[in-house]
Amino acid sequence: MIQIKAAVGERTDHKKMWKPIQSAPFDRELELAVLDEEGEHALVFPCKKALSGWQNATSGVRVEIRPTHWRDWPRADRTIMNQGESRP
Repeated sequence: MIQIKAAVGERTDHKKMWKPIQSAPFDRELELAVLDEEGEHALVFPCKKALSGWQNATSGVRVEIRPTHWRDWPRADRTIMNQGESRP
């Protein structure tokens, strides 16, 4: 499986490794990886898988993406998000 580097750097913890998008669980905050014209990227906001597609986990707004991999959203980032810091 291809490992994808997030903007904050590559993670080495085995539990933080990317998993195939087909195995993504529903209704859980996830970090998603997408491919675009510039290469592989991790999204900077948490997403949730829903029956209708992917949603921004913070706002609930549907996002039109085709992710390739997922992993759990980092706990430290969840704390920051809950304290009012907004991300795009």
